[in-house]
Amino acid sequence: MAIFMAMSKFLHHIKPPAGFSLGLKELWQYRELFYFFTWRDIKVKYKQTSLGIIWALLQPLGMMVIFTFLFSKTLKIDSGNINYPIFVLSGLILWNLFSSSVSHAGESMIQHSNIIKKIYFPRLIIPGSSILVAFFDFMMGLLIFFVLCIFYKQSISWAAVLYFPAGIIIVLLASFGVGTFLAALNVKFRDFRYTIPFLLQVLFFASQIIYPLFSIQQQWLKYLLAINPMNAAIELFRSPIAGTSPDISVLSIGLISTLLFFLLGIFYFRKTESYFADLS
Repeated sequence: MAIFMAMSKFLHHIKPPAGFSLGLKELWQYRELFYFFTWRDIKVKYKQTSLGIIWALLQPLGMMVIFTFLFSKTLKIDSGNINYPIFVLSGLILWNLFSSSVSHAGESMIQHSNIIKKIYFPRLIIPGSSILVAFFDFMMGLLIFFVLCIFYKQSISWAAVLYFPAGIIIVLLASFGVGTFLAALNVKFRDFRYTIPFLLQVLFFASQIIYPLFSIQQQWLKYLLAINPMNAAIELFRSPIAGTSPDISVLSIGLISTLLFFLLGIFYFRKTESYFADLS
């Protein structure tokens, strides 16, 4: 009897969440696993490449050069007080963070199906670690961005101390929401994995990466594009570079949509994660 009572103290009951919850306490308990997944994916990504992490720098630089010659020289797009290469690169590094996060997080549950079937851990760790891998690449791109700002003598106001992190946080929240939502959908409906590239392609041209949102004359179209969270993030990020205040209407709409995407993604993921091991 005493032995049974002693063993019962080590029983751990795994139950599905009773309601909407991010499960921060449980995520913190498994923080070492978070680190393991993230660092493993980073090493695998660059392990057998000749240039290694330099690829994280070449991609935004290459796209910046292409867009500069195509749009700045040919179409004469007005980028305001920002040099067009800096204008494009500021949007590209944020976009690459969002695109890489969503695409990898959306596929993450299927790619880790074998692990899901064997052991229990908070499932949010899987798409979360995918976003951290994308954030690592973003930090490399951000370094190049600052170097080019010095090269082009692009001034940056002190408001960047607040606006830069705010723009990055918006991208991370939107990526986490959309990524977890698509990850949960992919487990049950495998067709959604083929819609992710198309969705990202549409969102790319709906983001003010190669053009400024203030150049759009139709107000209804401007507000429609503002639903895309990337436009609010880029608006904040470019504000201290341009030396202007961010458009409050674009920012407000973008913040609301970011919050909705974030809550919807987590809610659907937590609601459906109980049968991930059965369907993976």
